[in-house]
Amino acid sequence: MEKKPGFKKFYKDKGDSAEVESNEEVIKKPKRKRQRMTTNTLSNVQQRTSEEEIRLNKFIAHSGICSRREADKHIAAGLVRVNEEVITELGYKVKSTDKVHFEEQILRREKLVYVLLNKPKGFITSVDDPFDRRTVMDLIANAVKERIYPVGRLDRNTTGLLLFTNDGQIAKKMTHPSHEIKKIYQVSLDQNLSKAHFDAIAEGLELDDGFIKPDALAYVKEDLTKKEIGIEIHSGKNRIVRRIFEKFDYKVIKLDRVKLGGLTKKDLPRGKWRFLSPAEINMLKILA
Repeated sequence: MEKKPGFKKFYKDKGDSAEVESNEEVIKKPKRKRQRMTTNTLSNVQQRTSEEEIRLNKFIAHSGICSRREADKHIAAGLVRVNEEVITELGYKVKSTDKVHFEEQILRREKLVYVLLNKPKGFITSVDDPFDRRTVMDLIANAVKERIYPVGRLDRNTTGLLLFTNDGQIAKKMTHPSHEIKKIYQVSLDQNLSKAHFDAIAEGLELDDGFIKPDALAYVKEDLTKKEIGIEIHSGKNRIVRRIFEKFDYKVIKLDRVKLGGLTKKDLPRGKWRFLSPAEINMLKILA
């Protein structure tokens, strides 16, 4: 497998706080012809907005509990009530004044929010921990009032990009392997990666849970050391990057996720978070 052109441009030599070059795509929207707004037109728009209806599965997804596809299953199973009436019709629409229940839980359409964290070491990816260990939720405790959850996970000692949202549809698509959302990791090994092992990993290898092949592989500092490796992969299997190198008896000293989909760590220090921009949100929706 050949190295991906420009693969190393994602990295800078800044050690544990390495930043990533911006690779954000500009999404252009088609121009729309302006429409003159009269008093009557404005009144009609306001009336339509107040009476706006949305599909029930979209309402459920926007409440943050699941994706639209999962919502359809809950509706078909008779687990959803609207104004105390069980609704099993797919495509059913609700108004903002309707009361929607999932089982015994009342659902409210939350504002969709998207938070990106540059995770430090020592935090587990969990909403709660029975052993009272530090979790990633501690790092975003005051970010928003909405209930948001981590999308996927990073090991306790893995650093880098982690997305949080209450958008069930995006979360589902970002983690499902069929959508092949690519991630780039910078790996620090305990010894130089040999050319033979580099080629073996690039061509794909068999692990305990099946065959795995990276999308791209490169030496980050080829002229200085062969301990720093860049790997692009879309698999979401548990500890997949560490297990790839452990297969050849390499120990992963540091593992940093520097790119998630089209999101990068640019201007985001370790342990800090930020909101996604509208362009980034649109990009995720297109990717997923």
